[in-house]
Amino acid sequence: MFNIVSHRYWYFGISLLVIIPGLISLLTLGLKTGIDFAGGTVWDILVPNQSAALSSEAVRTIFTSAGVSEAHVQVGPPDAQKRVFASVRTPEVKEGSPEKAKVVDAIKKAYPGAILERFETVGATVSRQSTNQAILAVAAASVVILGYLTLAFRKAPHPVRYGVAAIVAMLHDVLVVLGVASILGWLIGLEVDALFLTALLTVISFSVHDTIVVFDRVRENLWMRRSNQSFEDVVNASVVQTLSRSINTQLTVLFTLLALILFGGQSIRNFILILTIGLISGTYSSIFNAAQLLVVWENGWGRDWRSAFRRRERVSGATV
Repeated sequence: MFNIVSHRYWYFGISLLVIIPGLISLLTLGLKTGIDFAGGTVWDILVPNQSAALSSEAVRTIFTSAGVSEAHVQVGPPDAQKRVFASVRTPEVKEGSPEKAKVVDAIKKAYPGAILERFETVGATVSRQSTNQAILAVAAASVVILGYLTLAFRKAPHPVRYGVAAIVAMLHDVLVVLGVASILGWLIGLEVDALFLTALLTVISFSVHDTIVVFDRVRENLWMRRSNQSFEDVVNASVVQTLSRSINTQLTVLFTLLALILFGGQSIRNFILILTIGLISGTYSSIFNAAQLLVVWENGWGRDWRSAFRRRERVSGATV
């Protein structure tokens, strides 16, 4: 049987290598917020059968000449029908305003057949409310998960540990997603919007579900534990038994998400990308972090670290 648990500190180290750059990016660069959190107006423009060069600078010039300054423009590549998609975010512009009419007229004049697919304005009050709701949603999920797992594992030794370990794994996935989103925001312009929040909450549910599957097998194996089996042996056996199930289940979802990334519409591409990143992180944290935390906690934090260090020294000495 594979001894997965014995390498637990390597798994923690890999998680830190992913999380720390993301945290640095979050603290220094922050998140590139979309209209749902930053407020303003978003314009989605579709230019079919492009007859003139559609560039960010050309679109920005159109908005500036129409009296709409500070336009942030993203132009996507042509799709299979040779249509070009441009997403523009500006300060708040009201429906029916002269500025909107000027922009629409200028775009249609510069690009015949152009369509304004989306025109949406969100004020600062709504954006602040969205931010507060996002924070409350994650906090509420943490409380519910802790209470549910403590109740569900009440007949197992130290039931609170299962809830705490699941929350740590969930926060691991939240930090991974936020950190990667921060980095991608400044590399490829990925924006945090309402769909991002939906993807984040979906990632949390995936992560917790997979963690509960592993923990449930640990509980079952504890009831059938032999007298010579340590807690570490039980957790290792449980992880190995659920490993193939976890990977197969997540691969099925991943294949679907990858197909949507490649062939889906532009409007849901960021949503699918965040789901894919979170799904990979959630599978990793359930197997290689949450279960390992139970072992470290059972063995005692300091004693477990010293024991693992001495074990590596003995292996190194035997190899030499």
